[in-house]
Parts: sequence; C-alpha cells; structure tokens
Amino acid sequence: MDAAQQEATARARELQRNWYGEPLGELFRRLIDDLGLNQARLAGVLGLSAPMLSQLMSGQRAKIGNPAVVQRVRLLQDLAAQVADGSVSAAEAAERMEEIKKSQGGSMLSAASQQTAASTVGAPTVKRVVREIQSLLRSLAAAGDIIEAAERIGESHPELAEFLRVYGAGRTADAVAHYQVHQN
Repeated sequence: MDAAQQEATARARELQRNWYGEPLGELFRRLIDDLGLNQARLAGVLGLSAPMLSQLMSGQRAKIGNPAVVQRVRLLQDLAAQVADGSVSAAEAAERMEEIKKSQGGSMLSAASQQTAASTVGAPTVKRVVREIQSLLRSLAAAGDIIEAAERIGESHPELAEFLRVYGAGRTADAVAHYQVHQN
C-alpha cells in the first residue's frame, strides 16, 4: 500500500470513529467474535455484499450509505451485549439475527429495544446499562459531535464532559470501568 492509500485509509477510519464511535473494522470484528459469525454471515445479516463489508472493515470505504444497515449494526451491537451478559442464548441470538436481517429500519430499532426490555428478567447488568447509555447518546449525535460538545463544556463541567467522551465516543469496556468507579 502506497503512502496515498495509507493516508486515505487512515482518514476513512477517523471518519468512521467520528460517525460510529470506532473504526468499523474493530466494530465488525467484535460482532463476528461475540455472535460467532464469519464475514459472509455478518454481511448477509446486515444486508451488505461481502466485498462492501470488506471495504468498510479495511477502511477503503468510510460510510455505510444505507440507514437501515446502520440500524441493523446497532441491533447487532445490542444483541451481542445480551449474548455476552448471558441474557440471550446462542439459539435465541440466531433467531434474532434472522429478524434483524429482515428488518427494514425505521421503527425496528425502538421495537427491538422494547421487546428486549420486556423480555429481560431481573436487574440489568452493568454492561447492558452502559450499552443503553451509549446507544442513546449515539442516536442523538455522531461521536465527533459528542466530543466537540464535551470540549465546549469541559472547563465549566469537567465531569459531564468526561461522561460525554467516555459514553458517547469511547469503547464499551472503558465506559463499563467508568460506570463501576462512579457507582460507589
């Protein structure tokens, strides 16, 4: 890869970080690992061609152009969190991935969130709470906008600015750690 291609890839990954909270390669690899998928299966659930998924993962392409695909990504992130915390079995996850695959966007995200909330028994786990906060913030604004807002209020409200940075644009593991520290 020549210098111009490396620069274009770095720029695409930075745009992805601003739009989606992290480069799509990292996000998709985590979904593949958490949900036991391969790239072809993930592409199918999302409604992308395998080459398009590969281009997004490698930074050859920056943006997911179809809003329904973006919503499917968010639904898969929520599902992966539920699998990780044990509230959804592998068999249930497979069924839900088929539902996600058929979704056309629009109100599906809120309907799935409502269904998940209704079917969840017991107290929510820290990771689930953190993912809900992240999902809410990221539905309101892109990660870059959240960081910009955090910078604007950082001097007068440093704790709130930290919250926005950690939950709005940070990694889930960092947000879980922040949540646990601030719950005591």
